[in-house]
Amino acid sequence: MERNNLYPIFLKAKNLNVLIVGGGNVAEEKLTFLLKSSPDANVTMVSPMYREGTIAIAKTGNVKRVDDIYKNGYLKGHHMVIATTDLPEVNIKIYNDCRSQNKLVNVADNPPYCDFYMGGIVTKGNVKVAISTNGQSPTTAKRLRQFFEDVIPENIDDLVKNLNIYRKTIKGDFEQKVEKLNEFTKGLVEKM
Repeated sequence: MERNNLYPIFLKAKNLNVLIVGGGNVAEEKLTFLLKSSPDANVTMVSPMYREGTIAIAKTGNVKRVDDIYKNGYLKGHHMVIATTDLPEVNIKIYNDCRSQNKLVNVADNPPYCDFYMGGIVTKGNVKVAISTNGQSPTTAKRLRQFFEDVIPENIDDLVKNLNIYRKTIKGDFEQKVEKLNEFTKGLVEKM
């Protein structure tokens, strides 16, 4: 039986520099989801052309657009790269260049050329749930995202903030605090 062995992490995108190569539909989709999840992300886009929608979305965030074809030098200073061109040979070159420079890379819709996937994300205040199908079915991730958006209560952020206030009042060592919080939250989850 196959298993998803990906390690989920939540990146502080405002502390990283992200490069998106391409300016078409896929680039627009990746930029949209990146900025939706991390509006303060630092993004550079490189493409000889950009869709009007991509330009409009780029203007809503900290996005620098470069009108050019991909060159290896554009990787300098970037931590993560997303390749979205419609030219497989360019995407594979980007992948190989990233691997040789120890950069994380995602070649859109090409799992063998990805160090990471951009899964479905549900955000409600401080609560964020990420969904991965191991690159096998983005549509399933989308449907699961929609499901979780419906079932996670809108006031979940109030609960998180109140628990944080309560957590600061608990006395004892770390283990005792965890035990008290676990006991307290068990009842809250059962009610939800």
